[in-house]
Amino acid sequence: MATIIRRATKEDCPRIMDLIHELADYEKRPEEVDASLSHFEESCFGPHPVCWAFVAEIDSIIYGFALYYIRYSTWKGQRMYLEDIYVVPEKRRQGVGKLLFEQLIIEAEERKFSGMNWQVLDWNELALGFYRKYKTNFDPVWVNCSIEFKV
Repeated sequence: MATIIRRATKEDCPRIMDLIHELADYEKRPEEVDASLSHFEESCFGPHPVCWAFVAEIDSIIYGFALYYIRYSTWKGQRMYLEDIYVVPEKRRQGVGKLLFEQLIIEAEERKFSGMNWQVLDWNELALGFYRKYKTNFDPVWVNCSIEFKV
């Protein structure tokens, strides 16, 4: 069966949210998902979207997604920030993630972003191996920081 990579639509949001929950389980942080479906829909498809996504579909079933937003670097200008890329376990190592990732690269080039940034967990060897195929720069210097707010 052929994998179709396409832009996500508002109708895809419930399935993407299911996959977000699966990803949180995989990353051992299921309790961290606070965003509601309505907030997600508004964020991606409201009058002022702040993120965009692609989905990987096989026989009309979504098996993966990649969600990004635009960040601004004072040194580099506009860059794509890959928030999440996820493929269900039964479709991994079948080229689905590769197709999603390469669609992101095409999108970044077409939109003339200066590059793409993302994070990966240090224990996720499968993902680390995947990213190494793209000559990824792994930065050992910068420390991730965050402050949480209730929405």
